[in-house]
Amino acid sequence: MALKESLDKFKKQQEMCQKTLSSIKASSNSTPRVTPYNPANAMSAAPALKFSSDVERLQQINNIRDTSAAAQTKRAIDLLKQTRQALTTEQINEACYVDVKTNKDVFDRLSNNFKVYYDGTRFFYKPKHDLKDKTQLLKLIQNFPEGMAVADLEDAYPSVDHDLKALKAAGDIWLVSNFGSAAEDMAYPNNHRAIKVDDDLKQLFRGIELPRDMIDIEKDLQKNGMKPATNTGKRRAQAQVHGISNKPEQKKKKHGISKRTKLTNSHLPELFKDLS
Repeated sequence: MALKESLDKFKKQQEMCQKTLSSIKASSNSTPRVTPYNPANAMSAAPALKFSSDVERLQQINNIRDTSAAAQTKRAIDLLKQTRQALTTEQINEACYVDVKTNKDVFDRLSNNFKVYYDGTRFFYKPKHDLKDKTQLLKLIQNFPEGMAVADLEDAYPSVDHDLKALKAAGDIWLVSNFGSAAEDMAYPNNHRAIKVDDDLKQLFRGIELPRDMIDIEKDLQKNGMKPATNTGKRRAQAQVHGISNKPEQKKKKHGISKRTKLTNSHLPELFKDLS
């Protein structure tokens, strides 16, 4: 009996939504032009069915509306971000089953969210940077020589990730990752300008003595707050357990370098061939 009452109540809600949508369509000529709502692009949109037999869909709607106001608000924001369309409360309800109109808590959360703009009738997704295409994306990055966080650009428009990769492939920008953490990825402009390096700085770099053992290099990295990509001590301990010698294989000595050669950056002059 409770299920039948829920079905009847839901039918009435749908009839009211249809009447509201019809009135909005009739008055569309007197309202500002916005991106039309396209149900084909909406999240979880489904064709019209007879609700008397659509028990599974009704259960899904009830499950969504039983969640917290915060969860329902996020669902509505995800819909706005995905579609990038201006949607009314009725259209949001139709697309993702979040009843923004009658749920005041959800309405207040959505209309006051910093990622959403509400003009009194429709809700819009509001990215941090209002960009439309790759040209505008490149222009913005070029205005920040100190770099921009990729996370701040990712919600600009749906294909921004593809455009960032395209700009990198074209040599227009640099994309720098920090130990695989997407939240710390940075985008830098590549202005194709030659860098002039002072001779004293070159000499200082070439004169830095490097540790002879990989373990010492790892210790120096840790001392400076960096995480080494290798763990030589652990690898050598495991090798001993399995009876593998830690001594490197004898290789033919290269001309000009021996065990007594002082290892410094001076044997890497090619690093500066393009910087003079």
